[in-house]
Amino acid sequence: MIEDRTIYIGNKPTMTYVLVTAARFKEGDPMVIIKGRGKFISKAVDVSLIVKDRFVPDVQIQSVGIVTEVMSTGHNGPSNVSSIQISLFKSGQDGHV
Repeated sequence: MIEDRTIYIGNKPTMTYVLVTAARFKEGDPMVIIKGRGKFISKAVDVSLIVKDRFVPDVQIQSVGIVTEVMSTGHNGPSNVSSIQISLFKSGQDGHV
């Protein structure tokens, strides 16, 4: 399932997400999706590049998607939030769901 492969970027330190992503690949997952919303978009890019360049050298960026999501904020009604989704694929594995 795609949702199981998604790592949502938030307030934790960047290296926490890097290590979780690298561990997923070490466990044999051929694809991991990094997702960042709003102010965490740049951290999602950082995590993806650190994993690719320093931790799992046979990982490639398969795709990058940017969208605007409508989020419910409660009393102020819906709010538009930009998000990025970066799919990382480990070479030598098929990566199909």
